Amino acid sequence: MGAHPWFYFAPSEGGVAKSLEALQEAEFNAGRYNPAEPFPRFPVDPRRSPGRKHASIAAARAAASASGTRSTLDVTRISATPDFGAVAPLDETELMDLFATIKPTRADIEANDAIFDQIERGQGIYILVYENDAPSHVFFAGYSYD
Repeated sequence: MGAHPWFYFAPSEGGVAKSLEALQEAEFNAGRYNPAEPFPRFPVDPRRSPGRKHASIAAARAAASASGTRSTLDVTRISATPDFGAVAPLDETELMDLFATIKPTRADIEANDAIFDQIERGQGIYILVYENDAPSHVFFAGYSYD
């Protein structure tokens, strides 16, 4: 069938790990993951909430099987380098190549589809998003396993 892209802008909540955790909880509770919603829509509409269908994120992952959740719930950790089931940062060279800056804004990220060229199936990336020269959000993006 093929991998499905997913992406989110999450408020910067005291670091990447806390932002990822808060995002995953919100998406899980909203039910915006496979199999609660077979093909979640992106960008996310926070007003649309089918509601969670599983007792835990781990149960949702197990129910999704080899396809994955097609969402940020596929990510189980943060890694310094690209790896399966993880989000990793882009390095300064990659940021410069994509945005001509190491401090991209939301508009920079939204205008650049080439971001997904940096990501393999079953993996994800994160980018700190800047507003007024300070981090305001974290952009998470990835591909499902199948």
